[in-house]
Amino acid sequence: MRLQAEVVVVGAGVMGAATARALAEAGREVLLVEQFRLGHARGSSHGRSRIYRLSYPDASWVKLAQEALEGWRVLEEESRRRLLEPNGLLEVVRPPEEGSRNALAEAGVPFELLSPAGVRERFPVTIPDDAEAVFQADAGIVRADLAHAALVESARRAGARVQEETRVESLEDVDAGAVVVTAGAWARPLLARAGIELPVVETRETVGYFRLDSGRPVPSVVEFVSGTLRHGFYALADPKYGLKLGFHKTGAAMDPDEEGTPDTALVGAMREAVGRYFPSAAPEPVALDTCLYTIAQPDDQRFFLERHGRIVVGSPCSGHGFKFAPAIGERLAALAGEVL
Repeated sequence: MRLQAEVVVVGAGVMGAATARALAEAGREVLLVEQFRLGHARGSSHGRSRIYRLSYPDASWVKLAQEALEGWRVLEEESRRRLLEPNGLLEVVRPPEEGSRNALAEAGVPFELLSPAGVRERFPVTIPDDAEAVFQADAGIVRADLAHAALVESARRAGARVQEETRVESLEDVDAGAVVVTAGAWARPLLARAGIELPVVETRETVGYFRLDSGRPVPSVVEFVSGTLRHGFYALADPKYGLKLGFHKTGAAMDPDEEGTPDTALVGAMREAVGRYFPSAAPEPVALDTCLYTIAQPDDQRFFLERHGRIVVGSPCSGHGFKFAPAIGERLAALAGEVL
């Protein structure tokens, strides 16, 4: 089957949907193609919540997050849906120079430094006595499933066509002035068949859900690995159960065509983290889920946003991309526009 349009976007996760929306709003004829049904749980965009934050140790990421946050607010207004829950973010740091405070200050973003007692007074969260928290209020969760659906609906309103259950095996089957590949964990082999090397590792990550009933807001929480600028565990509000928790980049390399199952070996560490940081939560997970990461090598934080002739690459996002979708969609649309 040949796919025809001025621009074809391959992969209708959050990045593909944001790109199709930006292209359609710019007046392009767009076809957004998805190998599964929209809303599936096989990739990287499903689930009820994702952390959004401005807190990054590098000011360039802070500025990109600010741009994306404005994009989410525009989408909220357009869709008339509440997509953001701004309960803030706590970065647990030791020593003080860890975390994002310097980059936030450089970007002019306000934040507070909270002691363990200060954290307990405001949130259903406990941090170790030898730590402190960098609290940034313009953060929280984005309602992932609602946000993805809102992007797809917005793209359709702008004129984009969406074709589900259509797997693209070769970009030679795409008849378009530009083709944007936002295929997540499936991007590397697809691009390889077009002669484009994507240096990534695909992993299956595990997250746990815990019951947490609280009359106080549940902030997103990240703990820095001491002596680094890397996250250990992360936690965030879940609209169904109360709390979602996982360990960043602990998944094994995998084949995305295999559905896979959660790694139950991580449950003990999850219980320990919940007991230490969220003492009012039930200690046993009520559900486990998986999410695919596509991680750049060797810099496991970076994104690939680049053009090779008519082919635009929008992958990977290295496990922290969802929050940036509105901004990334605009950038990928601009790259596609260079060849149209």
